[in-house]
Amino acid sequence: MLALLTGYFGIWFGVMLVSTLLFALRKGAKPAPVAKPLPRVSILIAARNEEAAIGRCLSAVRALDYPAALVEVLLGDDGSTDQTRAHAEEAMQGYGGLFRCISITETLGAARGKANVLAHLARAATTDFFFITDADIAVPRTWLSGMLAYARPGIGTVTGLTVVRGPRLFDRLQGLDWLLSLSLVQVVTDLGKPVTAMGNNMLVTREAYEATGGYEALPFSVTEDFELFKAIVVRGFGFCNVFRPEVLALSLPIATPLGLLHQRRRWLRGVEALPWGLKLGLLVYGNFYLGVLALAWLAGPGPALAVLGAKCWLRGY
Repeated sequence: MLALLTGYFGIWFGVMLVSTLLFALRKGAKPAPVAKPLPRVSILIAARNEEAAIGRCLSAVRALDYPAALVEVLLGDDGSTDQTRAHAEEAMQGYGGLFRCISITETLGAARGKANVLAHLARAATTDFFFITDADIAVPRTWLSGMLAYARPGIGTVTGLTVVRGPRLFDRLQGLDWLLSLSLVQVVTDLGKPVTAMGNNMLVTREAYEATGGYEALPFSVTEDFELFKAIVVRGFGFCNVFRPEVLALSLPIATPLGLLHQRRRWLRGVEALPWGLKLGLLVYGNFYLGVLALAWLAGPGPALAVLGAKCWLRGY
């Protein structure tokens, strides 16, 4: 068993080192000047019982370096039983752009959960660019212009970079995991392979969205962003992942290990649709902490901490 774990960690670190090298040598898409006059844009946010986070999210939206008159912010309140709506309206009081908080009470087609909220918001949007984020995300000031710089003709989705930030070691380990996984995604995307998109930092053009029939026409999935991404790619639209600071959004960390496992289990639902080679790579990547626990049980805490420290060093964390 110990030999198997040694082999596993050898493969894991080999994959990480190769991906780090490929990431350093990558030649991704280059930004282009945003068209003038600047286009109107819609920001779509699904929220349910997010009173603790929504103020932070909307404060970041208000701080965007984009003319507020060209921005409509649409918040979908999905049956919240707390003060989400009141906190949101307070945070957006006096906003120079359009802000609407829409109560979601009906189901559209096959859409459920967050997908249903976004289906309603997309119907309410009046622009050609849908910027999608979550209530626990704070986007950077340059988010809109940074994403639009990659929204050239033929591109259906642009995905930004999201990392987890928090004061605890548990939070920092989540942030490390996000950086490692997103760097892998970036390397594969730069090779022209459609891997995934993230619905907490995503630009979707109206043309691409409507070509799919919208969320109400898509099969239900707990990874609704990936379902939409697949449908857009199938219809011939291009995609772009942007690993740059101007689109770097900050996510609140998951509070508990049980919550983190629930999140990862949901992500794995999306992995089922990937090619077998990527499935295998993500399986190796995703079982790291189980391997560390097994190593601690078999060989003691010293070797396990050494492996964990090597992972942190690999990303300069």
